[in-house]
Amino acid sequence: MNKKTFALKGTVCYSETPNRLFVMEDAYLVCDNGLSAGVFPVLPEKYQGIPCRDVSGCLIIPGLTDLHLHAPQYRFRGTGMDLELLDWLNTYAFPEEARYSDPEYAFRAYSIFTEDLKRSATTRASIFATLHGQATELLMDLLEATGLKTFAGKVNMDRNGSPDLQEESAAASARDTARWIENCAGKYRNVKPILTPRFIPSCSDALMDELSALQKAYRLPVQSHLSENLGEIAWVKELCPDARFYGEAYDRFGLFGGKDCPTIMAHCVHCTDEEIALLKERGVFIAHCPQSNTNLASGIAPVRRYLAEGIPMGLGSDIAGGSSLSVFRAMTDAVQASKLRWRLLDDTLAPLTLEEAFYMATLGGGSFFGKVGSFEEGYEFDAVILDDFNLPCPLPLTSKERLERLVYLSDDRNITGKYVFGNMLF
Repeated sequence: MNKKTFALKGTVCYSETPNRLFVMEDAYLVCDNGLSAGVFPVLPEKYQGIPCRDVSGCLIIPGLTDLHLHAPQYRFRGTGMDLELLDWLNTYAFPEEARYSDPEYAFRAYSIFTEDLKRSATTRASIFATLHGQATELLMDLLEATGLKTFAGKVNMDRNGSPDLQEESAAASARDTARWIENCAGKYRNVKPILTPRFIPSCSDALMDELSALQKAYRLPVQSHLSENLGEIAWVKELCPDARFYGEAYDRFGLFGGKDCPTIMAHCVHCTDEEIALLKERGVFIAHCPQSNTNLASGIAPVRRYLAEGIPMGLGSDIAGGSSLSVFRAMTDAVQASKLRWRLLDDTLAPLTLEEAFYMATLGGGSFFGKVGSFEEGYEFDAVILDDFNLPCPLPLTSKERLERLVYLSDDRNITGKYVFGNMLF
């Protein structure tokens, strides 16, 4: 047997569909060369004698995926939550990101971020860096060392930044981005580059043309923001009067999904019917960031509709618009926000269930990385072991009830094991 063939024994939970949770107690979850071989009540003869980590009494779930966060903003999370998006960017985000022109500061700050991310339940993430190529490579070096599987992007912004945080021209931005991409080539096993136009207000048409050419040349995925805030949407309309809606401002440059351009768009709080139709047609992944949307007064995304439309979806912590790195917290917030939307805005969209939130945190978001987020045979083996020792109860609980309590109440003490592509991190 390959050295990465082993089993975990415990209560195994994973999503089969957005509405159906698979649970097997006292089960054997087998990893065979980095892939899941399935879940079994008894260890199959083929795997008799392989190493087995017995965590009976614990829950074993797929690793969680964070589809949207800003690594350089981790330092000031939980700050400025009384502001709306655009004021918050100018007051907190842009001044902090400008500090990453200093490699020493970038290394110190990113070291804290990556160590905390490693200890979390997150195994996959798509991450914004800053516009600084050197600092972005430092982040990627540190991410590589964690063993997590991530995308990281050097941010592009050639307009509407600040004196200390704006690239001098579209051509300069494209040149620096191409250099960064070339520097990454063949360097990493765990972290990959992703094109990262910050959002339309930060990127001129000339820059979007340049990024379109880079995307075609290097066949990279794309991450950005879409229809997050009403003031932002109005600004995009002023900047791009010929675009019928915000998403079309990306789509006309070929940076809005499709077979050759896997794309994540964060937020999608205020999408029009036309925009939703194009998201579905292009297969764009939505990163739902409920805590950030509340903190920055952006609104409540119609997640129930997106799920019904079959649009691929995951969750994002959106550090530092969101104050918590925990995707468990994102699950909780997603359910709570959907209840408020149902009660206050649209009673035709039922609140999310635990099963749906868990699906988005695992298989839904994980699918951006390929066959990730499940323990069905052939999926990449990302697993997190959860011990609810600190949550005693005088009555017996079902495994689903235990999982729900861990989603709502857990902290890092409950995370007692973590595997990424079959490699044990702890």
